[in-house]
Amino acid sequence: MTNQGVIGIAIIGTGFGQKVHIPGFQAHHRTKVVAVYHRDINKAKQIATANQIPHSCDNLDDILNLPEVQAVSISTPPFLHYEIAKQVLAAGKHLLLEKPVTLNVKEAKELYQLAQQKGVIATVDFEFRYVPGWQLFSQLLSQEYVGKKRLIKIDWLGASRADATRPWNWYSQQSQGGGVLGSLGSHAFDYINWLFGAVNKLSAHFTTAIPQRPDPQTGELKVVDSDDTCMLMLELADGTPCQVSISAVVHAPRPHSLEVYGDAGTLILESENQKDYIHGFRVKGSKIGQPVAEIEIPQHLLFPKNYSDGRISAFLRVVDQWIQGIDQGEAVIPSLKEGVYSQLLMDLATESHHNFRWVDVPNLEDFILIP
Repeated sequence: MTNQGVIGIAIIGTGFGQKVHIPGFQAHHRTKVVAVYHRDINKAKQIATANQIPHSCDNLDDILNLPEVQAVSISTPPFLHYEIAKQVLAAGKHLLLEKPVTLNVKEAKELYQLAQQKGVIATVDFEFRYVPGWQLFSQLLSQEYVGKKRLIKIDWLGASRADATRPWNWYSQQSQGGGVLGSLGSHAFDYINWLFGAVNKLSAHFTTAIPQRPDPQTGELKVVDSDDTCMLMLELADGTPCQVSISAVVHAPRPHSLEVYGDAGTLILESENQKDYIHGFRVKGSKIGQPVAEIEIPQHLLFPKNYSDGRISAFLRVVDQWIQGIDQGEAVIPSLKEGVYSQLLMDLATESHHNFRWVDVPNLEDFILIP
């Protein structure tokens, strides 16, 4: 067990990193942001100055050699995750990694095994596990509110990329980890595993509604080969069918909802909040023959403080769990193991789409042990 002092954090990835990671770590009483990395040293210095961060670097080795750095957060685009995370873990630093963890499950499993070998604590920012409404929903499911599950229906329908004039970037490229499967499906696969258990088999179909986007420099249209809508059918290990619709190009009145139907009742988790995908979730339920009614979220599950960027509230709870693991020297959930499972399901979904068929999902515990 480590002493419970302040943990020095290095930030790698300055898009989401500046919006959520830096303010989140600076708000937490156990963490201090001591270094920031950017490939452009002038930008690194600018970000460091703006956020009172003592060190700015354009070289990963320089950051990892700083004695003040005990842990690193990575929120770069996905195609950079594997190489950076491998270097961080090899240096013996604790790791907080954004999803999707890598571009394929082979890389994800390698990171998981390296973290095990180095004895460091690694977590993934699967923040829905820490959102109040989701935690209540999980408790009600574990109390068998719906009885035996018969059908699960999930819709995650957003408009973040609905504007066809939004510029082409890494998100437009499948090879860079772009697309809605990676950005949203990675979360969905994790929370399905958390809430409902393992997946037995799946079928997937991807589409791209906006096949070209303007180049940010020239304005010329460039090909988009990443998905912006995913349709998924799952059979869970307990036999329950699960239908999942994910899109980033639709204007839906209810952008995120989970509906669970059982032989004893129905549970619904939903949000109409278009701008903040963390806040606004309500839980509704009904027993057979009764009207659907909202179920109040208990006070102890609510965030103690809300931020202008709602993602910070959930991120802080991820950090809490991570620090507890670092203090105790014990793996946390979600760890890179859960990241491996999410990536495995994404890889198999891609295989299903390309081959037009259902794909069996191996048991995670067995899969993790395969060299």
